[in-house]
Amino acid sequence: MELAIYVMKQTLLLLIDVVQVAFLLRAILSWFDPERSGRFSNFLFLVTEPMIIPVRALCVKKNWFQQTPLDVPFLITVLLLSLLQTLIRIL
Repeated sequence: MELAIYVMKQTLLLLIDVVQVAFLLRAILSWFDPERSGRFSNFLFLVTEPMIIPVRALCVKKNWFQQTPLDVPFLITVLLLSLLQTLIRIL
C-alpha cells in the first residue's frame, strides 16, 4: 500500500513539474509570439489556460487586477501550483 501511495505521489509531482515547465515556456513565448501564431504557442495555451480560467473568472467577478498590465491570474495560478507541489511533498 505504501508503494502505491509513493508512486501516485511521485507521478503527481512529475505532472505538476511538467505543467510548470509549460507555464514557463508560455510566459517566455508570450514575449516573442504575443498573438500565438505558432503551433507550439497554441499547444501551450491549450494546456495551461484551463487551469487559469477559474482564477481569471474569480478576479473578474471580484473586480481584482483589472487595470494592471500584468496577467495576474497567470501568476496566481503558478503560485498555487507551487503551493500544491510543496504540500504534496510535505505529506
